[in-house]
This record gives sequence, structure tokens and C-alpha cells, in this order.
Amino acid sequence: MSNAIVKVEHLSHRYSQSWAIRDINFDITENGVLGLLGSNGAGKSTTMNILCGVLNQTEGKVFINGIDLRKQPEEAKKFIGFLPQVPPLHPDLTVDEYLTHCAYLRKMDKEKVPAALSITKEKCGITHFSKRLIRNLSGGYRQRVGIAQAIIHTPMLVVLDEPTNGLDPNQIMEIRNLIKEIALDRSVIFSSHILSEIQATCRDVKMIENGRMVFSDTIDAFNNYIEPSSLLVFMVFPPSGEQLMAIPGITGVEFISDRQIRLRFNASREITQTIVEISVEKGWQLQEISLEKSSPDAIFAKLSNKTLN
Repeated sequence: MSNAIVKVEHLSHRYSQSWAIRDINFDITENGVLGLLGSNGAGKSTTMNILCGVLNQTEGKVFINGIDLRKQPEEAKKFIGFLPQVPPLHPDLTVDEYLTHCAYLRKMDKEKVPAALSITKEKCGITHFSKRLIRNLSGGYRQRVGIAQAIIHTPMLVVLDEPTNGLDPNQIMEIRNLIKEIALDRSVIFSSHILSEIQATCRDVKMIENGRMVFSDTIDAFNNYIEPSSLLVFMVFPPSGEQLMAIPGITGVEFISDRQIRLRFNASREITQTIVEISVEKGWQLQEISLEKSSPDAIFAKLSNKTLN
């Protein structure tokens, strides 16, 4: 096997007669945050449950640090930390009691647990809640405890399923920063159906839709996936919509204000040059013109074969 932290080969899983995922392939070879993107029901959680040994796949193989997860599950899981969508917390335990329990579940050497507990609480910002019952923590701090249980045994791979769901904006920002810090010295898979979360947190992105991998590249490549198809213009003396629609290649006109207009186009020629020339000729006094980047929702829709309204 290669030195890949994770290697997934032709992964498929079927529930009853229906395939949840089909022929998923990817490698993770370095530290950082990889975003697993997809709409609800796309197959993300199934993929992660298989990756973490919670579910046995119907077909395909998963290797963790070169170890076949299905053949040697106990050995492979030493390298994995997992935070499922519903954190497996014990509300009647204190933070210390719970994390110590989790360390023993991971079969850590007893003498190493106190140091690991201290380091993990410090990293996750929960040291001051060591003796507090988990049921008395806020949602954001419960999520931090959930992340702490996933990293206490210093795994190579940390898998986080929708870790910011249900949190307020400040808590989301804190969890994002924590995830980025954790990813400095290990590989993190961050699952979400929220585009802005993936954009804010991840360097690479893989998108699953209808059980299949439909995109695998950097977040920059994802953001640039669709070519710009609209322009924003500001004119002192703008013409009517009919006049603008008469320009070759213009397919839509939207007046944002009296002077600011969004122009949609499908021209293969240089549309901006055409508009500049016509504006000078007609005396429209064009003052600003800029290409609009595709919105993440448009990219998501195109990859999902959906049509935005």
C-alpha cells in the first residue's frame, strides 16, 4: 500500500434494494481539512460511517494508514477519531469522566491518559469545565467535548459529521477555528450540506450527490467551476431594457436600481468590450462594469443536476 492516510477503492453500499453510494474512490495523503459536501441524503453519512468502521460496505475497500479496515478493524480504528452527527455524549458524566471513559474505550495506556486528557481539553478550550456535568454545558461546548473525544487518542484521521449544525454564528466561528487548528497536524474530513461552511473551513472538497462522487478538487477550483454568466454595470444615463436586450449575446436584463443593472449573457465573444463600445457610441456614460462570480449555490446546483429558480 502507499503512504496514504486514507485510501477508498470502489466503495458502494446498498440498503435493501437501494444503493446509498456507488463506486466512491479517493485518497487522502496529507494533513489539512477536506470537505465532504452534498445535500441531505446524498450519501455523506453512509460514506463516513463506513470510513470509521461503524458500517460494513457492500462492495469496495477502505484502507486506513495502509490497513484494510474490514480485515483488521481494531488495528485500523486506532488511527481514526469520529464525531457523528449526534455526538455520543453521556450527559450525566463530567467532562473529565467522559473523556477518560473515551480514552479507555480507545485502549490507551492507562499512564498516558492524564496527559492526553490535559492536552486535549486545552486544545478544545474546555479545561475550565473539567468538573462540570455535560448536561449543563451549552451546545457549543458540548460540540467541543464531542470533538475532544474524537482526538484524545491523537488519531491520524478525524472525521466530523456536520459539526456546526444547530450552533449560533459565534459558536460556528469558534468550531471552525478549532477544526483548522486540529488539522495542522492531522487529516480532517469535514462533512456538511452547507456550502459556506465548506468554503470557510476546507482546502479541498469532494462532493457526493445521489450516491456518486461528482466533484473532487480544491475549494478554489470548486468556486471557479462555472464560468461567469452575468455582469454588473453602472451607467449615468442607462438605456431601456429593450435596448440592452438588443445587444448580441445579452440574454437577460435586471435593473437593481435606476443606474445599476445586472446583464446576463451567453456570448462567446468579449461581451464587456462590446458593452463599453456601445455605451460610448450611445452616450450611456458607463462608469463601472464587472463580471459576477458564480454563487456557490449555482455551482452546487449544476453539480447536482438541479435547476435554480
